[in-house]
Amino acid sequence: MTYRCETCGQTHDGLPDLGFRWPDPYFDVPESERATRVKGNSDTCAIDDEAFYIRGVILMPLVGTSDHFGLGVWVSQKRENFQTYLDNYDTAEIGPFFGWLSNSIAFYEPDTWAMKTRAHFQGRKQRPLIELAPCDHPLYLDYSQGVTLERAWSIAHARKSPAVGRR
Repeated sequence: MTYRCETCGQTHDGLPDLGFRWPDPYFDVPESERATRVKGNSDTCAIDDEAFYIRGVILMPLVGTSDHFGLGVWVSQKRENFQTYLDNYDTAEIGPFFGWLSNSIAFYEPDTWAMKTRAHFQGRKQRPLIELAPCDHPLYLDYSQGVTLERAWSIAHARKSPAVGRR
């Protein structure tokens, strides 16, 4: 299975992972104020030095394979855990840390905003793995039971609609 990457324009083998560029609260900050109120990069985000987020990956098993479909999401962190992550960015010796899922994944109903999570740090320059707390939400069911390749592709294609992110 191949796909054409919208970022680099090249054709790749395999199913693409999807990701959110920012946590949803980033978009609540007026664009004209982001440069002074938001400190962030592709892995961390702090808003007004009061709200803290880290980017991680939810891995959903692909049914019948040993592969996974990844969703790059943001989870909130309390100040102390955020600072611990900044100070120990590339280690697996911290955490796991509790957080709230900070993206609405529009492909899923009901809303995924504020689902309970735990970030498991991997080190080796890899983003944390995001564990979802058990519940009856469809995202948790996909995470815990796996998705078919067809369902994963439908999620991947939905990103253009904008079914994956609200922003």
